[in-house]
Amino acid sequence: MSSRRFMALLLVALAAAALPAGAAFDDDFTGATLRVDLTHTGNANEEIVALDRLYLEPAWAGARTKLVDSLELGRYRARLLDASTGAVLWSRGFDSYFGEWKTTAPAAAGIRRTYQESVRCPLPRRSAVLALDQRGADNKLVEVFRANIDPSDPWLRRDRLDQDLVVVTAHRGGEPAACVDIAILGEGYQETEAALFEADVKHFAAALLGQEPFASLKDRVNILGVLKPSQDSGCDEPTRGRYANTALGCTFNSLGSERYLLTEDNRAIRDVAGAVPYDVLSIMVNTTRYGGGGIYNLFNTFSARNQWSDYVFVHEFGHGFAGLADEYYSSSTAYTDFYPEGFEPVERNITRLIGGKATWKAKWADKLDPSLAVPTPWRKAEFDAMDNAYQVRRTELDALVAKLMTTGAPAAEVNKALVESEDLSRSHQQKVDAWFAQQPENGKVGVFEGAGYCSTGVYRSQLDCIMFSKGLKDFCAACGAGVREVIAATTDDIGK
Repeated sequence: MSSRRFMALLLVALAAAALPAGAAFDDDFTGATLRVDLTHTGNANEEIVALDRLYLEPAWAGARTKLVDSLELGRYRARLLDASTGAVLWSRGFDSYFGEWKTTAPAAAGIRRTYQESVRCPLPRRSAVLALDQRGADNKLVEVFRANIDPSDPWLRRDRLDQDLVVVTAHRGGEPAACVDIAILGEGYQETEAALFEADVKHFAAALLGQEPFASLKDRVNILGVLKPSQDSGCDEPTRGRYANTALGCTFNSLGSERYLLTEDNRAIRDVAGAVPYDVLSIMVNTTRYGGGGIYNLFNTFSARNQWSDYVFVHEFGHGFAGLADEYYSSSTAYTDFYPEGFEPVERNITRLIGGKATWKAKWADKLDPSLAVPTPWRKAEFDAMDNAYQVRRTELDALVAKLMTTGAPAAEVNKALVESEDLSRSHQQKVDAWFAQQPENGKVGVFEGAGYCSTGVYRSQLDCIMFSKGLKDFCAACGAGVREVIAATTDDIGK
C-alpha cells in the first residue's frame, strides 16, 4: 500500500472519530456509508428500477445535521425511511443517466436501455426502507421504487479496496461534514503517468478554487484525487475508431452526442471513489479531445489536456454539484423536450416565465437590473447568425476528423484537421467574447431568451456565463446564487 493511500484512508477514519455528531444522527446512523447500486431500465414511456447490490463504505462524508433535502433539485429523489415509523431519515435529489436517455429520440421510438447508478446515504442502525421518487414534467414526485434495507444483512458487501489505488490530497478546507468533499478520479492514466495525474489534480483544484463563489468558500471545500491506473491512455472515441482499455470505461459519443463524455460503468467508478470521503465525483480523462459531461449528484467528466479543459471542469461541476442547467441553445444535443412547455424548470439558472410578466417572479428577481425590461431584449438574431455559421463549420470538421481517423489517413493529415478544429473553436470564442463586450446589456442581470437547449421560451439571467459559452469566466448571478444555496443546504455549519 502506498504511503499516500494509507494516509488518506487514515484521515477518513480520524475525521469520522473527531467530528462531533448530532444526537439525531447518532441515534439513527452508525457513521459509515451505505452504497445502494441500482439499475434503471426502460424508454420514454416505461421505467423499471431494480436493486443490484449493497455495499458498506467508509465514514459518511456528508452533512450530519442537514439530512433531509430542502433543494427540490433533480429529476429523482432518494429517501431513506425508518422501517417502523415511516419517518424520513435522509433524502437527496439527483439526476440519472437513464433520465437523460428517456428524453432522446431512440427512447421515444421505444428502444429500451439499462443504466447503472448508486444512491449513497448514511448507514442506518436499524432496518430501513429506500424509496426512489421520479419527478414528472409537472414537477410532482411519484414513487417508482422501494426496497427494504437491513444493515445486518450478510449480502451487504464489505469488499476490500484495490491495492493499486493512488490518492492525492489537493486541498483541505475542513472536516468532511462541513465541506463539499470532491473526489477527482483519474481515467486513462497508465501506471507510469501517476505523477502526471497528481499534477493534473492539483491544477484543476486550483482552477475551481480560483472561481467565485468557490474562491470565497475555500474553507468549505475538500479536494482529493484517486487514480486506478489503466492499461491504455485516453478513452474510447467510437466515431473516430479508437478504443482504449481503461479503468473507468469513459467514452465520447455518449447518447450519440459528439462531445458528450460519460461512462456507463457505475460500479467501477464507485469502487475507486470509495477510497476517500466524497460528496461529488469528477472524472478527469487523460485526453486532448474537447468534451465532458455532468449529471446532478451522479458524476461529472472532463478532458484534461484540451485548451478548454479548465472551463469544462468548472462548467460540468456546475451541473454535477449544483444542478445548474446548460444555458446555451445552439449546440446540438441528443435531447428532445428536455424542458417541457408549460412547466417551470427546477434548475436555478433558467426559467420559462410561467404565469406571464404580470405575475411572474424571477428566481433571480432580487438581482434584476431595474433598467432592463422582462423579458430583456438583446441582439439575439445577430448572435444566432454568427453562432450558426460556426456550428456548421464545426460539424464539417468533426466529420472530416472522424473520416480521416477511421480510414487510416496519414497522421500529419489527421493532425492538420485537428489543429484547424481547435483553431476554429478558439477564434470563434474570441469573436463571441468581443461581441458580448460591446453589448449595452453585458454584465447586467435581466431575463434573456435562449437557454436550456431551447432557442425560444426559456430564459437565462445574463448575456454570458460559464454555463453559456466557453472560457474560464464567471458564473452568472443566478448560477452563483444556486451554487451558494447548495453549499449551504448540504454542509454542516460546524466550526464556521
